Amino acid sequence: MVDKYLETDRMSDLICDNYSLLQVMSRFGISLGFGDKSVKEVCLNNNVDCHTFLAVINFVVGGSSRFEYASDMISVASLMDYLKQSHIYFLEFNFPMIRRRLIEAIDCSANDVSYLILKFYDEYVSEVRKHMEFEERTVFKFVDSLLNGVVPENFEFTTFSKNHKPIDEKLNELKNIIIKYYPAEKNNNLLNNVLFDIFICEEGLNLHSNVEDYMFVPAVMNLERSLRNELE
Repeated sequence: MVDKYLETDRMSDLICDNYSLLQVMSRFGISLGFGDKSVKEVCLNNNVDCHTFLAVINFVVGGSSRFEYASDMISVASLMDYLKQSHIYFLEFNFPMIRRRLIEAIDCSANDVSYLILKFYDEYVSEVRKHMEFEERTVFKFVDSLLNGVVPENFEFTTFSKNHKPIDEKLNELKNIIIKYYPAEKNNNLLNNVLFDIFICEEGLNLHSNVEDYMFVPAVMNLERSLRNELE
């Protein structure tokens, strides 16, 4: 299949065509204000690997079912930076924002369901934080070693890849609790808005996991295999 977006396309056209690519762009460290420059020009100006950027954005719009990029063509360092920025986005911005809006939308002193919703959410965020912090201190550290030409023997990357689990499933439970059981006495625009935010967050986390599984893992395994062959 032909990629939807190419390096010759204007970056502004990509964003206007699919606003969800704003988050991809920001996680690669690209800011707004690039005028009519092409994707290649913007990537070059921001020291971003253009092939990796295009791989991610075409993956976002096409999904894992059509992912065809060769793992040896992807910059592992650039993709890992993207994943690190995704962690920062969820842990330091998105999750706290949703929590503030939840507190504003529900009255935790009014009924048990409100309290359980917030408790469920806090426990979920804690689980995701542990998941991402594990990746930061073990997986990304392992990949940093590979990028420096060293193959650590104290970490089995294949074991991690086989046991890597999605982190968005419990958000579906939270949505169901709010939709089915929160006793709203009238149309609650605040709650509807935060529910919308949770839907978007769930989609973002699912995409994050898919980028790790379908792009990052194969690229790292290819890098590790190539490095072992060189060392042998």
